[in-house]
Amino acid sequence: MSAKEIVKAFYDLDLAKESNAIKMVHKDCVLHWNSSKGFTEMNYNEISAMLLNIRESFLSFKYKLSHLLEDGNTVTARYTVYTTNIETPFKEDALAHFISIWEVKNNKLYKGWEVSQLVDDNPKNISSYSEIKI
Repeated sequence: MSAKEIVKAFYDLDLAKESNAIKMVHKDCVLHWNSSKGFTEMNYNEISAMLLNIRESFLSFKYKLSHLLEDGNTVTARYTVYTTNIETPFKEDALAHFISIWEVKNNKLYKGWEVSQLVDDNPKNISSYSEIKI
């Protein structure tokens, strides 16, 4: 599989329902994440704990990609995360917008850099997916 196919396979998962998502992450993975809460650096074990927390907290946790660009073993993804939480099981909401850059090694997510922003109430803030660049 190409690096792009590996990253796309990860973003095709519903993390609330997929208990094996961590198998797509390299044991030496480091994720550098800049969010509205500040900077976080996560290793494999911390990513594994985050994935478990997602499965315990949400009924669905899906990615909707708008861009997926490959340069060798590096892939850049732009997407919005949509969730269905336990309290409102019949309502899916946009949670946050992301741009992520992943280095792939041994067919796994190896090094990641992410920037995210929470979705606000502006209707123009939800990305249009009619022109997906995958």
